[in-house]
Amino acid sequence: MFNEKQVVTSILAGDMRAFELLVKQYERLVFYVVNRLINDKEDKEDVCQEVFIKIHKNLKTFQFQSKLSTWIARIAYLTAINHFKKTKRDRMDTLPDNIEDHHFTDDNPEQLLTKKEVSAYIDKLINQLPEKYRTVITLYHLNEFSCLEIEEITGMPEGTVKSYLFRARKLMKEKIEVYLKSEMI
Repeated sequence: MFNEKQVVTSILAGDMRAFELLVKQYERLVFYVVNRLINDKEDKEDVCQEVFIKIHKNLKTFQFQSKLSTWIARIAYLTAINHFKKTKRDRMDTLPDNIEDHHFTDDNPEQLLTKKEVSAYIDKLINQLPEKYRTVITLYHLNEFSCLEIEEITGMPEGTVKSYLFRARKLMKEKIEVYLKSEMI
């Protein structure tokens, strides 16, 4: 069992094996958060590495006022957002006025599902969502953080988190419904 306080205390005492244990415990979480915001594979790796460097440098400031996973996810989120802003690649500054009618891909959903399994199609839909929607849906559904924890991680008000979750689900539902209707024809 992973004992946060014991591991943090050991790391602060200079135990590098304890830090390796921390990395192994949270590398998937960091990857999920970074993966949803950064598209380039090499950039993802660099940002993940930067996250763990920041964790190591700032671990002494962690006061156990939240779960360690929440603190780490916040560092991952902020590091990825900073990288995202710095590179300005694949950035959507504003949402289209007609977001409800906006289609994020020209591919026929039937073709996508034929080529890939359902989870890959859903992953593709998530990746096509605007950045903030992608972030909250990933943290909520894939990393199982609560809305309050997502507020703490992202700095977004809880109401905004809930609103983004609703909109992201709605967009994905509409895309899936279009697919299902095309299946019936």
